[in-house]
Amino acid sequence: MSMPFGYVSPEQAMKDRADFARKNVARGRPLVAMIHINGVVIAAENPSRSLHKISEIYDRIAFGGVGKYSEFDGLRTAGVRLADVTGYQYSREDVKARSLANAYGQTLNNVFTHEMKPLEVEILVVEVGYHVGDDQLFHILYDGTVVDEQHVSALGGDSETILERLRSAFEEGMARDAAIKAAVAALAGPERQLKATELEVADLARNTGRRAFRRVEVSELEQVLAG
Repeated sequence: MSMPFGYVSPEQAMKDRADFARKNVARGRPLVAMIHINGVVIAAENPSRSLHKISEIYDRIAFGGVGKYSEFDGLRTAGVRLADVTGYQYSREDVKARSLANAYGQTLNNVFTHEMKPLEVEILVVEVGYHVGDDQLFHILYDGTVVDEQHVSALGGDSETILERLRSAFEEGMARDAAIKAAVAALAGPERQLKATELEVADLARNTGRRAFRRVEVSELEQVLAG
């Protein structure tokens, strides 16, 4: 039986979508996360002071995105709404990073499977626990795959190489400032040096009350990197 003109097998179509999304995500500036003794540090290459790649989702949950800004910011907004509705209908303690990551995974998988063009994004959902060892890092890929990361995570750019640097630098019980310096060094690599003005850094602090998210301002970041 002859195939109609322009026929593309399902396997080839899925491969083409994956290649398209993967290449476009890799072109973006990277983002990393690293657990420390008092919480989780998230850092990204981002010279913009208004277009944030790292944001608060809920009390103890943060969001990070790489790739096409308009697409991952739309996902961020949807996550905030879902968290607010869940917290209102049930309780604030019922809002969990795992359920948000699964919801994001379903959305990305539906687009990847059924739409002509996949979303050109990868996202990170981070929850800081009340105790050391309870922190969670969920890396969600463009096709909806949810990866439960341990200690460190890297998205965008040459993520595999950056992830190797993060794993080499990670130490159990490291302080926040040491984690920030390690995260920035992993982003920069051995041949570059990133300035504070080229970075966006946030910290999910374990013991700061209900809301854990706090941005690290440029002046503070300069002191940390110089120390």
